[in-house]
Amino acid sequence: MMTHSPAAQRRERILTAAIRQRLIAPDDALLAGFVDLDGVADSVAALQRAFPDSVSVLHAFAAKANPLVPLLEELRGLGMGCEVASAGELAQALAAGFAPEQIVFDSPAKTRAELLQALELGVAVNADNFQELDRIGDLLATRSSTSQIGVRINPQVGAGSIAASSTATATSKFGIALEDDGNMERLLRAYREHPWLTWVHAHVGSQGCPLDLIAQGISRTVAFAEQVNAVLGRRQIVGIDIGGGLPVDFDSDSTAPGFDAYVDRLHDHAPALFTGAYRIVTEFGHSLLSKNGFTAAFVEYTKTSGQRPIAITHAGAQVATRTVFQPDSWPLRVTAHDPTGARKTGPPVAQDIAGPLCFAGDLIARSRPLPALVPGDIVALLDTGAYCFSAPYHFNTLPEPAVYGVRTEPRREVRFELLRSAQTIDDLIARTGR
Repeated sequence: MMTHSPAAQRRERILTAAIRQRLIAPDDALLAGFVDLDGVADSVAALQRAFPDSVSVLHAFAAKANPLVPLLEELRGLGMGCEVASAGELAQALAAGFAPEQIVFDSPAKTRAELLQALELGVAVNADNFQELDRIGDLLATRSSTSQIGVRINPQVGAGSIAASSTATATSKFGIALEDDGNMERLLRAYREHPWLTWVHAHVGSQGCPLDLIAQGISRTVAFAEQVNAVLGRRQIVGIDIGGGLPVDFDSDSTAPGFDAYVDRLHDHAPALFTGAYRIVTEFGHSLLSKNGFTAAFVEYTKTSGQRPIAITHAGAQVATRTVFQPDSWPLRVTAHDPTGARKTGPPVAQDIAGPLCFAGDLIARSRPLPALVPGDIVALLDTGAYCFSAPYHFNTLPEPAVYGVRTEPRREVRFELLRSAQTIDDLIARTGR
């Protein structure tokens, strides 16, 4: 049974205030997301403190984790840059006011038009492969650019416990495989022939990847930069983009392992990163946002099937896609609340927490021990500040819920800011062709 921690008390205070203000209400607003903006500021500050002042660092928020433009504006105000992986995310970053030099463009499938836009704006670009390097070279042959340009390498250090979140395996789709025959020579030749190629990028993985594995991948990346500079006899590589990937604790309110622990591992595995010889870019997203968000949904019906109690709620795969389709890799904690938002008490009953979608696998939790739920109760899905609001699943044409930013005033008053309006039926019809 989860303890009523300070974080749990804060969530309950936010939920009860949201109910009083009818941000979540029966028949009106059956589902809503909440992002604790004070918590986000604390997480960003923890990241910034973790890296020493002796190195130049741009912390670029990974927009894929939650690209809502007002939230990106908030992060910009906290001193973050922005990492984008599509033309859409680039447009969102620009709409949020990020200057081009604060934006990093990563994608394994950048089109010529997307590269041209990034180079003309001066957005940093990390090429994913040799063909993309050639494409960038062709574009730069006829125009100048202020973009920082790097190449993504795959240090091939192996996988964590979740294959889909491990991007430095021997056969990963990302980057240039460092250990494959001939690739080191081709990379050295590329840096020698292209004076505009001055950065290197690596991202080992995220959830399920232990800190030492991530740090080992960055160590190989730093060693690669040192080798390029030594072979070329000049400081060709001046910056290293170390990606993100800090895993999140889905079992409790703990924020461990924490950015400071990760930086300690980097000091152990890649001390040259901290000599001041290289500028650094980070790309954290999941670890900055997940713990600072939750999703609240009403229970519509309850039933029993095969002696198993089931609560049918309005939160399913449309807001927690990863959890529904990969429950072992992306579990979510669930708390039970009465219609006022107060935490429910009573003996725990093993029950399924089901979503509203019309397929049998639409389950948020299986046989989860919670106080017995009844229609009109509310479930809160915890740790949903990342990915749940940015990866909607449109099966059954369910509308996307409103998302609110939350600030707690000094006298414990709760203030809400709309980050995304709830999608209307008219919006859905327009999106589907009329």
